[in-house]
Amino acid sequence: MAMSKGNPFPRAFVNGTLAVICLIWLIPTLGLFVSSFRPRDEIMSSGWWTVLPHKQWVTVSEMKPDATIDRNAPMTFEGATATFEQFRQGVETADGKRVVWIGNKRAGTVQVQQQEWSGLPSVTLQNYHDVLAGKDVTIQSDTGEEAVRKGEDMSDAFINSIAVTLPAVIIPILMAAFAAYGFAWMRFPGRKLVFALMVALLVVPLQIALVPVLTDYVHLRLNGTYLSVWLAHTGFGLPLAVFLLYNYISSLPREIMEAAIVDGASHFKIFWRLVLPLSTPALASFAIFQFLWVWNDYLVALIFIGNVPGVQVLTMRLADMVGSRGSDWHLLTAGGFVSMILPLVIFFSLQRYFVRGLTAGSVK
Repeated sequence: MAMSKGNPFPRAFVNGTLAVICLIWLIPTLGLFVSSFRPRDEIMSSGWWTVLPHKQWVTVSEMKPDATIDRNAPMTFEGATATFEQFRQGVETADGKRVVWIGNKRAGTVQVQQQEWSGLPSVTLQNYHDVLAGKDVTIQSDTGEEAVRKGEDMSDAFINSIAVTLPAVIIPILMAAFAAYGFAWMRFPGRKLVFALMVALLVVPLQIALVPVLTDYVHLRLNGTYLSVWLAHTGFGLPLAVFLLYNYISSLPREIMEAAIVDGASHFKIFWRLVLPLSTPALASFAIFQFLWVWNDYLVALIFIGNVPGVQVLTMRLADMVGSRGSDWHLLTAGGFVSMILPLVIFFSLQRYFVRGLTAGSVK
């Protein structure tokens, strides 16, 4: 008797649920991306979804109501009869048009509108120019008046974020790799106790250590420097890094290590020539975690660097923009998407190692 195939409904349900969750997460990102290319006036007057093909009401004619018409009684325009309040809301005619009263009851105008498909949306790169390289920003109103404001020029903040993030990723990776190799393949007194204490540091919240660390930095005159941020992220990132790398390095084949020892290789040579190349998935997994954490960090940078314009990172500059340019959505969306570009590149470049590095050592 042939075996019946399994019910495909559970798999379809899971896949459908994941697709819906991914779509919900992607919608805000899509809105941010689209808005970053729209002109300021269009962002202020319509939502980002209006760039999709849709029908909209377009004015085809406009008339001035006769002064002798009684505004308090039903009126007739273009074959539609209604009161003033109804015309203010819009009254559709038999031929599919809409009659709308614009303005007040005494001196308003009547517009006749019909639905037409929207054309191609307006696209501009000026938002990114103003955010990345704009010393001065020129804003033009609907009436044609122009106003010049001081631009953001976030290019220096972008470089500052790179200067903070790269060492804060590389330093803990190297230190954790050395420590994980020692815990996995070297025997010394108290090894298990030290490893347990290291893993226990994962439960220590970052917030409770900020004030004591800041006090020490002030005494050592490290506050306001990049070194203070590098040390802080290294210290709080090491427990997770050691834990992830230990699980992977301890699962490497013992035969390779024994063969290297027989050939006369030292621990440093084994680590540098064998363990590091074989641990690429685990290293990439932690690099993604640490890079996203440091790049998107605001609290540590604000406390240890301070709100100094010359050394501000990208998250601090964006926070300042929200406070000073809360109505300039064309700049905020462009700045927000600029801050997402490099993390997305890093993640998609290393994501093939991500799952393999996280699950390493879970099955013996």
